[in-house]
Amino acid sequence: MKHIKYLTIITVAALALCSCGKKAKVAFTTTTVEYHDLHTDITATGTIEPVTQVEVGTQVSGIIDKIYVDYNSVVKKGQVIAELDKTNLQSELTSAQSNLANAQSSLTYQKANYERYKTLYEKGLVAANDYEQARLNYEQAKQTVVVQQQNVQKAQTNLGYATITAPIDGVVLSKEVEEGQTVASSMTTPTLFILAQDLTQMRVIADVDEADIGDVKEGQRVTFTVDAFPDDTFSGVVQQVRQEATTTSNVVTYEVVITAPNDDLKLKPGLTANVTIYTMEKNHVLSVLSKALRFTPTDMMADSIIDCDSPQKLWTLDGPGRIKAIPVTTGVVGGTYTEILSGAEQGQKVITGFTTSADEQVSDDEETSNPFMPGPPGRNKNKK
Repeated sequence: MKHIKYLTIITVAALALCSCGKKAKVAFTTTTVEYHDLHTDITATGTIEPVTQVEVGTQVSGIIDKIYVDYNSVVKKGQVIAELDKTNLQSELTSAQSNLANAQSSLTYQKANYERYKTLYEKGLVAANDYEQARLNYEQAKQTVVVQQQNVQKAQTNLGYATITAPIDGVVLSKEVEEGQTVASSMTTPTLFILAQDLTQMRVIADVDEADIGDVKEGQRVTFTVDAFPDDTFSGVVQQVRQEATTTSNVVTYEVVITAPNDDLKLKPGLTANVTIYTMEKNHVLSVLSKALRFTPTDMMADSIIDCDSPQKLWTLDGPGRIKAIPVTTGVVGGTYTEILSGAEQGQKVITGFTTSADEQVSDDEETSNPFMPGPPGRNKNKK
C-alpha cells in the first residue's frame, strides 16, 4: 500500500509539473441565425400496386376452349379475352326452351278448359268442385310458364358467361389458366385473369408504425425509392389513412395509401417502396441550430456573463471576455434546426459550444522537465 500511495504522489506531481507554463484558452464555436426550410418526417416500407385491379373469373363451370390474351396484353372494356366450351350450356338452353314451349301449350289448353267450365258453371250445368278444379289447373299452368321462362333466362345467362370479356380498360397482369383446363365454380368463383386499369396511376400501401401514425394526415408530401431504380426518387401524396390495425409479431401497423404517378411506367406492381412521409414542413423560416439553445456557459469561459430569466435563450459574444444571453421565443423543431419566432435577428452570431487549448509559454532554457525521469544525455553537466 505504501508503494501505491508513493506512486500516486509521484504521478500527481508529474502532472502538475507538466502543466506548468501552459495557459488554458477557451475558443467558442458559433452559428448564424438564418432562414431555412424545416421539416420532420417518418419512414416506412410499402408495396406498389395499381389503383384499380380486377380479378376476372367465371360463374359457370366448364373447359377453357379459347384464350385470346396473354401477359401484358392491353385490353378494352367488353373485349372477349376467353371462351369456355359451350356444348353443355347450349344443351341446357335448348332443354329449357323446350320445357317452356310445353308449358305454354299446357297453359293454352288449361285456359280454354277453364273458360268452358266457367260458362257451364254459370249455367248450372257443372258442379262447383269441377269448376274450381279447372280454375286451379289454369292458375298452375300460368305459374309453370313463369318458372320455365326463368329457366330459359338462366340458361341464356349461363351461356353468356361462357364468353369472358374484359370488365375494364387495362393490362393483363396475370393469366391463371390455359386452354383445355377445366374450371369449377361450385363453391367460389375461379380467377382466370388479373387486370390492372391504368399503370400510369399507381399507389403505395405503406405500413406505418403505431408510434408514428398519429402524425400522418391526408395531403402530406411523400417521397419514396425502390430498389429497382436506386438513383430515382419518386413523389406522392398521402391519400388515405386506414383505421384498421394489423398486428404482426406483436408489432402494430396501420396502412397508409399514397398516390404514385407513374407516367414513365418505371414503377411495377409488387415493388417494395422505402417511404418518407413529411409530417411537418415550413419553408423559409428564421431558425438556428438546436444545439445553440442547449448551450450553457460556465464561469471559466468568460470574465463576465450577462444572463436573463428567459427559459429559452441564445448566447452571443458581447466583447472581449463577455458573454450575453438573448431571450428568444421558439417554434417548431425540424431536423437539427429550431424556428425562432422572436428575440433574434437574421445574421446574428450565437454560440453553440466551446473548445479549450493550451499554448506553450516557456523557452528552451526554461523548459520544465519531470524530476523523476532521467534527462537526455549531457543535460546534468555542470555549467561553466
